[in-house]
Amino acid sequence: MRAVLLFIAALVVSPLVLADPARVEAVQFPAWVERGAVKKPLLPGQELAGGDRISTGAGARVYLLLPEGSRVKLGENASFVVERINGDDGKRGVFRAALGVLKGAFRFTTDSVAKDNRREVDIHVATVTAGIRGTDLWGKAADDKDLVCLLEGKIAVHAEGQPEQQMDQALTFYVAPKGQAPLPVAPVDMDKLKQWATETDLVALAGESRRSGGWQLRLAQQSRQADALALYDQLRAAGYPARIRTVGSGKNKYYRVLVTGYVSQAEARGAGQRLQAVVNTPLQQAEPAVRERS
Repeated sequence: MRAVLLFIAALVVSPLVLADPARVEAVQFPAWVERGAVKKPLLPGQELAGGDRISTGAGARVYLLLPEGSRVKLGENASFVVERINGDDGKRGVFRAALGVLKGAFRFTTDSVAKDNRREVDIHVATVTAGIRGTDLWGKAADDKDLVCLLEGKIAVHAEGQPEQQMDQALTFYVAPKGQAPLPVAPVDMDKLKQWATETDLVALAGESRRSGGWQLRLAQQSRQADALALYDQLRAAGYPARIRTVGSGKNKYYRVLVTGYVSQAEARGAGQRLQAVVNTPLQQAEPAVRERS
């Protein structure tokens, strides 16, 4: 009898146990995450929970991977919040989430292998809400307007105080100028769409970082711990997840300031060039990352 009860319990909890949590897939810094009252640089591979707020700086990009296989891409100078989210993978149950784009550009897209997974996602683009059931869309919360462009699938969209509209024609967009009624849904110009896509896609040689990335930037090798800590604090405040590694001992003891996770030597070098404009680091050396022993 006990074995039967354990088997039934496993069936009940398995959808949540087997589904991967929402997590950070890739980052081009600077980017931060706020959880409660704590704000830290965003880390590739980091798990996300309801209430987390992500912000990006100039030139940044962030890719988030959701439990049912969809991906959220964020552009530079963006502010995004995970309002609520469950852990379902959309196969045995329904993945449900509410996501908020407070500022900046985003894209919600689903790989072909995950298109049949069941999802109910509401995305609030400042004053506009889009209800998603299986869709590829791009949008932006700007100072003068909020915009949603349907690339594939269908959505129900409405601005605050306005009636809901169904959008089921690909390559059309909905615009709500600030303080005005929404404009009629219209076809999108392909040149404009290509321009929008560049606002959320990763930029080549700009410092792509992933959890599996095997390259790092060595930004300093200080003999004084205080000097290393000062640079460490400066980098983290600027949205880069710096770390300090101690090498040597005695008179030959040094403190290395590193940023790790870059996917290639070229990406690490590209990040170093961008960093030089933000923080005047004494050293910029792209090198294979040293894996910590577990």
